[in-house]
Amino acid sequence: MKIVASQELARAGAGGVSASLMSHTIGSPPIARAARPEIKARVLPQVLSGEKISALAITEPGGGSDVANLRTRARRDGDHYVVSGEKTFITSGVRADYLTVAVRTGGEGAGGVSLLLIEGHTPGLSRTRLKKMGWWASDTATLHFDDCRVPAENLIGEEGHGFKIIMQNFNSERMGMAASCTAFARVCLDEAIVYAKERKTFGKPLAQHQVIRHKIVDMAQKVAASQAMLEMLAWRLEQGESPVAEICMMKNQATQTMAFCASEAVQIFGGAGFMRGIKAERIYREVKVNAIGGGTEEIMKDLASRQMGL
Repeated sequence: MKIVASQELARAGAGGVSASLMSHTIGSPPIARAARPEIKARVLPQVLSGEKISALAITEPGGGSDVANLRTRARRDGDHYVVSGEKTFITSGVRADYLTVAVRTGGEGAGGVSLLLIEGHTPGLSRTRLKKMGWWASDTATLHFDDCRVPAENLIGEEGHGFKIIMQNFNSERMGMAASCTAFARVCLDEAIVYAKERKTFGKPLAQHQVIRHKIVDMAQKVAASQAMLEMLAWRLEQGESPVAEICMMKNQATQTMAFCASEAVQIFGGAGFMRGIKAERIYREVKVNAIGGGTEEIMKDLASRQMGL
Protein backbone atom coordinates (compact mmCIF):
# COMPACT_ATOMS: atom_id res chain seq x y z
CA MET A 1 0.00 0.00 0.00
CA LYS A 2 2.84 2.40 0.84
CA ILE A 3 4.44 1.74 -2.56
CA VAL A 4 1.16 2.43 -4.36
CA ALA A 5 0.65 5.65 -2.39
CA SER A 6 4.23 6.80 -3.06
CA GLN A 7 3.91 6.18 -6.79
CA GLU A 8 0.54 7.86 -7.09
CA LEU A 9 1.78 10.97 -5.29
CA ALA A 10 4.74 11.07 -7.67
CA ARG A 11 2.41 11.59 -10.63
CA ALA A 12 2.31 15.28 -9.70
CA GLY A 13 6.01 15.47 -10.54
CA ALA A 14 6.76 17.41 -7.33
CA GLY A 15 8.95 15.56 -4.87
CA GLY A 16 8.57 18.28 -2.26
CA VAL A 17 4.86 17.54 -2.04
CA SER A 18 5.51 13.85 -1.39
CA ALA A 19 8.24 14.60 1.17
CA SER A 20 6.06 17.10 3.00
CA LEU A 21 2.98 14.89 3.16
CA MET A 22 4.85 11.69 3.97
CA SER A 23 7.39 12.70 6.63
CA HIS A 24 5.25 10.82 9.15
CA THR A 25 6.12 7.57 7.36
CA ILE A 26 9.68 7.88 8.69
CA GLY A 27 8.98 9.82 11.89
CA SER A 28 6.17 7.70 13.30
CA PRO A 29 7.08 4.01 12.65
CA PRO A 30 9.63 3.94 15.53
CA ILE A 31 6.90 5.29 17.82
CA ALA A 32 4.43 2.66 16.61
CA ARG A 33 7.05 -0.07 16.92
CA ALA A 34 8.65 0.66 20.27
CA ALA A 35 7.16 3.58 22.26
CA ARG A 36 5.17 3.14 25.45
CA PRO A 37 1.44 2.39 24.91
CA GLU A 38 0.37 5.73 26.41
CA ILE A 39 2.73 7.61 24.06
CA LYS A 40 1.37 5.72 21.05
CA ALA A 41 -2.21 6.45 22.10
CA ARG A 42 -1.50 10.15 22.52
CA VAL A 43 0.69 10.80 19.48
CA LEU A 44 -0.20 8.48 16.62
CA PRO A 45 -3.93 9.31 16.22
CA GLN A 46 -3.07 13.01 15.95
CA VAL A 47 -0.44 12.33 13.31
CA LEU A 48 -2.57 9.94 11.26
CA SER A 49 -5.54 12.32 11.32
CA GLY A 50 -3.35 15.11 9.94
CA GLU A 51 -3.69 17.29 13.04
CA LYS A 52 0.00 17.00 13.91
CA ILE A 53 3.21 16.56 11.90
CA SER A 54 5.83 13.93 12.66
CA ALA A 55 9.48 14.07 11.58
CA LEU A 56 12.63 11.98 11.95
CA ALA A 57 15.87 13.60 13.14
CA ILE A 58 19.00 11.49 12.62
CA THR A 59 21.53 13.42 10.49
CA GLU A 60 23.94 15.82 12.20
CA PRO A 61 26.14 18.63 10.85
CA GLY A 62 29.22 16.48 11.44
CA GLY A 63 27.89 13.30 9.85
CA GLY A 64 25.01 11.77 7.93
CA SER A 65 24.88 8.02 7.37
CA ASP A 66 27.38 7.30 10.18
CA VAL A 67 24.60 6.84 12.72
CA ALA A 68 26.74 4.85 15.15
CA ASN A 69 28.91 7.92 15.77
CA LEU A 70 26.25 10.59 16.26
CA ARG A 71 27.04 13.21 18.91
CA THR A 72 23.76 14.70 20.12
CA ARG A 73 23.80 13.87 23.82
CA ALA A 74 20.90 12.97 26.12
CA ARG A 75 21.93 12.95 29.78
CA ARG A 76 19.59 11.38 32.34
CA ASP A 77 18.58 13.78 35.10
CA GLY A 78 15.94 12.31 37.38
CA ASP A 79 12.76 11.67 35.44
CA HIS A 80 14.02 13.66 32.41
CA TYR A 81 16.70 13.52 29.74
CA VAL A 82 18.65 16.72 29.06
CA VAL A 83 19.35 16.91 25.31
CA SER A 84 22.13 18.97 23.73
CA GLY A 85 23.28 18.97 20.13
CA GLU A 86 22.16 19.59 16.56
CA LYS A 87 20.41 17.80 13.72
CA THR A 88 20.32 18.99 10.14
CA PHE A 89 18.62 18.38 6.78
CA ILE A 90 15.50 17.36 8.70
CA THR A 91 12.40 17.02 6.50
CA SER A 92 9.42 18.85 8.03
CA GLY A 93 11.85 20.08 10.71
CA VAL A 94 10.38 23.60 10.78
CA ARG A 95 6.76 22.57 11.27
CA ALA A 96 7.00 19.22 13.05
CA ASP A 97 5.02 18.82 16.26
CA TYR A 98 6.72 15.54 17.13
CA LEU A 99 10.39 14.79 16.48
CA THR A 100 11.78 11.26 16.66
CA VAL A 101 15.38 12.06 17.57
CA ALA A 102 18.47 9.84 17.67
CA VAL A 103 20.57 10.67 20.72
CA ARG A 104 23.58 9.30 22.56
CA THR A 105 22.64 8.09 26.03
CA GLY A 106 25.64 5.80 26.51
CA GLY A 107 29.20 5.31 25.35
CA GLU A 108 30.69 5.37 21.89
CA GLY A 109 29.36 3.30 19.00
CA ALA A 110 25.98 1.87 18.08
CA GLY A 111 25.32 0.53 21.59
CA GLY A 112 25.18 4.05 23.01
CA VAL A 113 22.40 5.25 20.68
CA SER A 114 18.80 5.69 21.80
CA LEU A 115 15.66 7.29 20.39
CA LEU A 116 13.64 10.03 22.07
CA LEU A 117 10.32 11.61 21.18
CA ILE A 118 10.83 15.37 21.53
CA GLU A 119 7.81 17.63 21.21
CA GLY A 120 8.03 20.76 19.10
CA HIS A 121 7.20 23.16 21.93
CA THR A 122 10.01 21.90 24.20
CA PRO A 123 11.97 24.83 25.72
CA GLY A 124 15.51 25.01 24.37
CA LEU A 125 14.55 23.71 20.91
CA SER A 126 15.11 26.15 18.05
CA ARG A 127 14.95 25.66 14.29
CA THR A 128 16.65 27.20 11.26
CA ARG A 129 14.97 26.90 7.87
CA LEU A 130 17.28 25.76 5.05
CA LYS A 131 17.16 26.89 1.40
CA LYS A 132 17.34 24.08 -1.14
CA MET A 133 17.91 23.36 -4.82
CA GLY A 134 14.58 21.55 -5.05
CA TRP A 135 11.79 20.14 -2.88
CA TRP A 136 10.55 23.71 -2.32
CA ALA A 137 7.15 22.45 -1.14
CA SER A 138 8.80 20.66 1.78
CA ASP A 139 10.41 22.52 4.66
CA THR A 140 13.89 21.37 5.70
CA ALA A 141 15.61 22.54 8.86
CA THR A 142 18.56 22.44 11.21
CA LEU A 143 17.42 21.73 14.76
CA HIS A 144 19.26 23.09 17.79
CA PHE A 145 18.82 21.42 21.19
CA ASP A 146 20.05 23.60 24.03
CA ASP A 147 19.61 21.60 27.26
CA CYS A 148 16.10 20.51 26.29
CA ARG A 149 14.41 18.65 29.14
CA VAL A 150 12.51 15.66 27.78
CA PRO A 151 10.39 13.35 29.97
CA ALA A 152 12.07 9.96 30.41
CA GLU A 153 8.80 8.30 29.43
CA ASN A 154 9.41 9.66 25.90
CA LEU A 155 12.22 7.13 25.41
CA ILE A 156 11.36 5.00 22.35
CA GLY A 157 12.32 1.41 23.09
CA GLU A 158 15.07 0.67 25.58
CA GLU A 159 18.16 2.72 26.25
CA GLY A 160 20.97 1.75 23.89
CA HIS A 161 18.62 -0.05 21.46
CA GLY A 162 17.99 2.90 19.16
CA PHE A 163 20.43 1.88 16.44
CA LYS A 164 18.50 -1.31 15.60
CA ILE A 165 15.21 0.58 15.38
CA ILE A 166 16.83 3.18 13.11
CA MET A 167 18.17 0.50 10.77
CA GLN A 168 14.73 -1.13 10.51
CA ASN A 169 13.28 2.28 9.73
CA PHE A 170 15.88 2.90 7.02
CA ASN A 171 14.82 -0.23 5.12
CA SER A 172 11.24 1.00 4.92
CA GLU A 173 12.34 4.53 4.01
CA ARG A 174 14.58 3.26 1.22
CA MET A 175 11.81 1.17 -0.29
CA GLY A 176 9.50 4.18 -0.23
CA MET A 177 12.13 6.34 -1.89
CA ALA A 178 12.78 3.67 -4.52
CA ALA A 179 9.07 3.55 -5.32
CA SER A 180 8.88 7.33 -5.67
CA CYS A 181 12.04 7.62 -7.77
CA THR A 182 10.86 4.92 -10.16
CA ALA A 183 7.55 6.75 -10.51
CA PHE A 184 9.27 10.11 -11.08
CA ALA A 185 11.33 8.45 -13.83
CA ARG A 186 8.07 7.28 -15.43
CA VAL A 187 6.68 10.82 -15.25
CA CYS A 188 9.73 12.02 -17.19
CA LEU A 189 9.23 9.25 -19.73
CA ASP A 190 5.53 9.99 -20.22
CA GLU A 191 6.09 13.72 -20.53
CA ALA A 192 8.92 13.21 -23.04
CA ILE A 193 6.76 10.93 -25.20
CA VAL A 194 3.94 13.47 -25.38
CA TYR A 195 6.33 16.28 -26.26
CA ALA A 196 8.23 14.20 -28.84
CA LYS A 197 4.99 13.49 -30.68
CA GLU A 198 3.90 17.15 -30.69
CA ARG A 199 7.13 19.06 -31.27
CA LYS A 200 8.27 19.33 -34.88
CA THR A 201 11.82 19.86 -36.10
CA PHE A 202 13.13 19.67 -39.67
CA GLY A 203 9.59 19.21 -40.93
CA LYS A 204 8.59 16.23 -38.80
CA PRO A 205 7.79 15.35 -35.16
CA LEU A 206 10.73 14.74 -32.84
CA ALA A 207 9.52 11.18 -32.35
CA GLN A 208 10.26 10.43 -35.99
CA HIS A 209 13.97 11.09 -35.46
CA GLN A 210 15.74 7.83 -34.64
CA VAL A 211 17.98 9.35 -31.99
CA ILE A 212 14.92 10.57 -30.03
CA ARG A 213 13.12 7.24 -30.36
CA HIS A 214 16.19 5.46 -29.01
CA LYS A 215 16.37 7.81 -26.03
CA ILE A 216 12.75 7.06 -25.20
CA VAL A 217 13.29 3.30 -25.51
CA ASP A 218 16.31 3.49 -23.19
CA MET A 219 14.20 5.39 -20.65
CA ALA A 220 11.33 2.90 -20.88
CA GLN A 221 13.72 -0.03 -20.48
CA LYS A 222 15.23 1.36 -17.26
CA VAL A 223 11.84 2.24 -15.79
CA ALA A 224 10.51 -1.26 -16.49
CA ALA A 225 13.57 -2.89 -14.91
CA SER A 226 13.35 -0.71 -11.79
CA GLN A 227 9.62 -1.34 -11.38
CA ALA A 228 10.12 -5.09 -11.72
CA MET A 229 12.88 -5.10 -9.11
CA LEU A 230 10.73 -2.99 -6.78
CA GLU A 231 7.74 -5.31 -7.03
CA MET A 232 9.92 -8.39 -6.55
CA LEU A 233 11.39 -6.95 -3.35
CA ALA A 234 7.96 -5.92 -2.10
CA TRP A 235 6.83 -9.52 -2.54
CA ARG A 236 9.88 -10.84 -0.67
CA LEU A 237 9.22 -8.45 2.22
CA GLU A 238 5.63 -9.67 2.37
CA GLN A 239 6.97 -13.22 2.68
CA GLY A 240 8.86 -12.19 5.81
CA GLU A 241 12.32 -11.90 4.27
CA SER A 242 14.78 -9.11 5.08
CA PRO A 243 16.78 -8.61 1.87
CA VAL A 244 18.87 -5.67 3.11
CA ALA A 245 21.51 -5.85 0.36
CA GLU A 246 18.87 -5.90 -2.35
CA ILE A 247 17.00 -2.98 -0.77
CA CYS A 248 20.21 -0.94 -0.86
CA MET A 249 20.74 -1.87 -4.51
CA MET A 250 17.09 -1.10 -5.24
CA LYS A 251 17.46 2.43 -3.92
CA ASN A 252 20.49 2.98 -6.15
CA GLN A 253 18.77 1.39 -9.14
CA ALA A 254 15.77 3.70 -8.71
CA THR A 255 17.74 6.91 -8.13
CA GLN A 256 20.01 6.20 -11.09
CA THR A 257 16.98 5.48 -13.28
CA MET A 258 15.42 8.75 -12.14
CA ALA A 259 18.64 10.64 -12.90
CA PHE A 260 18.90 9.11 -16.38
CA CYS A 261 15.27 9.70 -17.31
CA ALA A 262 15.21 13.26 -15.95
CA SER A 263 18.35 14.14 -17.92
CA GLU A 264 17.10 12.56 -21.15
CA ALA A 265 13.66 14.16 -20.82
CA VAL A 266 15.16 17.62 -20.38
CA GLN A 267 17.39 16.94 -23.39
CA ILE A 268 14.40 15.93 -25.51
CA PHE A 269 12.59 19.12 -24.51
CA GLY A 270 15.64 21.14 -25.53
CA GLY A 271 15.40 24.81 -24.56
CA ALA A 272 11.92 24.25 -23.15
CA GLY A 273 13.43 21.74 -20.74
CA PHE A 274 15.48 24.49 -19.11
CA MET A 275 12.35 26.53 -18.37
CA ARG A 276 10.20 26.27 -15.26
CA GLY A 277 6.77 24.81 -15.81
CA ILE A 278 7.40 21.25 -16.97
CA LYS A 279 7.58 18.29 -14.60
CA ALA A 280 10.86 16.98 -16.00
CA GLU A 281 12.67 20.23 -15.17
CA ARG A 282 11.55 20.08 -11.56
CA ILE A 283 12.38 16.39 -11.27
CA TYR A 284 15.82 17.08 -12.74
CA ARG A 285 16.52 19.47 -9.83
CA GLU A 286 15.33 16.86 -7.34
CA VAL A 287 17.56 14.01 -8.48
CA LYS A 288 20.37 14.65 -6.03
CA VAL A 289 18.27 14.83 -2.87
CA ASN A 290 17.09 11.30 -3.61
CA ALA A 291 20.58 10.03 -4.40
CA ILE A 292 21.78 11.45 -1.07
CA GLY A 293 18.81 11.23 1.31
CA GLY A 294 18.07 7.99 3.14
CA GLY A 295 21.66 6.86 2.58
CA THR A 296 23.94 7.98 -0.22
CA GLU A 297 24.59 5.80 -3.26
CA GLU A 298 28.11 5.20 -1.97
CA ILE A 299 26.87 4.12 1.47
CA MET A 300 24.27 1.86 -0.16
CA LYS A 301 26.97 0.08 -2.16
CA ASP A 302 29.14 -0.37 0.90
CA LEU A 303 26.27 -1.67 3.04
CA ALA A 304 25.13 -4.03 0.28
CA SER A 305 28.65 -5.42 -0.12
CA ARG A 306 28.92 -6.09 3.63
CA GLN A 307 25.55 -7.85 3.60
CA MET A 308 26.90 -10.01 0.78
CA GLY A 309 29.82 -11.05 2.98
CA LEU A 310 32.45 -9.09 1.05
